[in-house]
Amino acid sequence: MMRLVGTLFTLVFALFLFGLTGAQAADLRFTAGEYSGFTRPFLERVARDYEALHPDTRIRIEVIPWDSYLQKLTTDISSGDQPDLAIVPTQWLPDLASDSLLEPLDALVTPDFKARFIPAFLVPPTYEGRLLGLPVAASARAMVVNTDLLRQAGAPDPKTWGDLATAAKRVAGLPGAYGFGLPGKEVEVDTYFYYVLWALGGDILKDGKSGLGSPEAIRAATLYTSLINDKATEPSPTAHSREDVFKLFKEGRLGIVFTYPMLVPQLKAEAPDLNYAVMPFPVDTTPVTLGVADVLTLSSSSKDKDTSLDFMQFLYGEKYRAEFDQAEGLLPVTLTGMSSSYYKDNPDIAAFAAGLAYARFLPTVKGWPEISDITVRALQTMYLGQQTPTEAMTDAARQIDEVLARR
Repeated sequence: MMRLVGTLFTLVFALFLFGLTGAQAADLRFTAGEYSGFTRPFLERVARDYEALHPDTRIRIEVIPWDSYLQKLTTDISSGDQPDLAIVPTQWLPDLASDSLLEPLDALVTPDFKARFIPAFLVPPTYEGRLLGLPVAASARAMVVNTDLLRQAGAPDPKTWGDLATAAKRVAGLPGAYGFGLPGKEVEVDTYFYYVLWALGGDILKDGKSGLGSPEAIRAATLYTSLINDKATEPSPTAHSREDVFKLFKEGRLGIVFTYPMLVPQLKAEAPDLNYAVMPFPVDTTPVTLGVADVLTLSSSSKDKDTSLDFMQFLYGEKYRAEFDQAEGLLPVTLTGMSSSYYKDNPDIAAFAAGLAYARFLPTVKGWPEISDITVRALQTMYLGQQTPTEAMTDAARQIDEVLARR
């Protein structure tokens, strides 16, 4: 009897020690911005697939709306609870890197794995010579028009910015319709401004200074202010987010919207009877669009970098990449994905992909979130009529120069 008790004690003690050693389940935390309703269930499914192959690993998925994501991530970091893995915009990399929060991937990712990516998309996540993330979500922007509304209004296809203003005003004259969708709150308020700024020959930053006080920036700001004053946009842009504008377009009440490829599958599912066309942005001098590449990063404080890196690479399996890109309306980041017939045979997606040839990326500089916030506030005061375009842009340029001087 005593021998049996001793044997049981030894077994229990051995199991206890086993639980204290490396056999403990890895617990990884993965955060991402919400691209659509597909994002969370997709990432959770991939995590469960990985766990089935690695029973000692648990992966917690957190998907956060983009407009509150930066605040959530900042709060987590300040409380010492940075996620192991995070999908972030490239514009956040300099600030995260300056605080040593990201693990450089140069020595961790094999040359063969790195060679799977389209080389251009490895440039944005490379900061000060270090690869700080892997491209995970790419897109280029384009213009989508409601062809029925433009035809009913007798409006021209918006090939120039003057055409856009004319078309928006004519569509706005139709009962219950609005001409041009201009978001004035939450995400991408400043992004919509950069489209026309670049198209008119301006720059966000130039020679280490803000370009918002330039004649081109003031012209761009004046164009949008004129559209608001002419009632060619939806009422009160500062009360409408990007998603609000997209909703109006899906309802058939909006003539022109600037968007990413992700809107296309949403239109197919939510507005199957809507007649639309995908077009390049208006051109006055040279064609331009915005290229976007969100990246998957590894925290320098992750307690299990090996497992985190292994899951990162698992996520890039071909079946997962194809499903994610096509369901979210994204462009491929891998060479295999780009060779897919989906991006050649689908005219809507092909129109977005064509913009990659002349796309520009937002600046990768320390202090970008603050620079973006200053620009947004300037645009909002201008849209509300509290400042003229010259006043708003000049004041914003001064504040941004102060931010840049502190870098």
